[in-house]
Amino acid sequence: MPRPTTKRELLELGNSNFDKLFTLINSISASEQNSNFTFEDRDKNIRDVLTHLYEWHNLLLNWINSNINGDRKAFLPEGYNWKTYPEMNIKFWEKHQNTDYTEAKKTLQNSHSQVIEQISAFTDEELFVKKYFSWTGTTSLGSYCISSTSSHYDWAIKKIKKHKKLLKSNI
Repeated sequence: MPRPTTKRELLELGNSNFDKLFTLINSISASEQNSNFTFEDRDKNIRDVLTHLYEWHNLLLNWINSNINGDRKAFLPEGYNWKTYPEMNIKFWEKHQNTDYTEAKKTLQNSHSQVIEQISAFTDEELFVKKYFSWTGTTSLGSYCISSTSSHYDWAIKKIKKHKKLLKSNI
């Protein structure tokens, strides 16, 4: 599906890619789901990928809720910008090194539901008209939502597919 341009498309692609992600995860044995990736990366396993997605959901939800409630807030936390956000991702990774895999799945499923519910509350215009909200800068709210859902799920799917492929080649 091309990049969403309506709320319906955004919700459909977000849910579809989320379902694809979990279908892929569930196609791997439990021990392989918990095994470390054999390729070098910030994210060492599926749990790390899931907690990364969860943290980006929280960024989106906190940003939207703060700004809707009149508390002007940037998308990225204080101290980070679009050049330094990889450092923020490392902090997210460090934060979740003691998070249980089952908990990572559960919290991501919950945050996905919250994001979908939040997106559903907006109109097409609010989501896809650039600068509709002053706090979205030069882009649209929908663009941020796509980045935190369907596009990010695509990233996760690619990582996990690579993991699965390498598992099969090591047999």
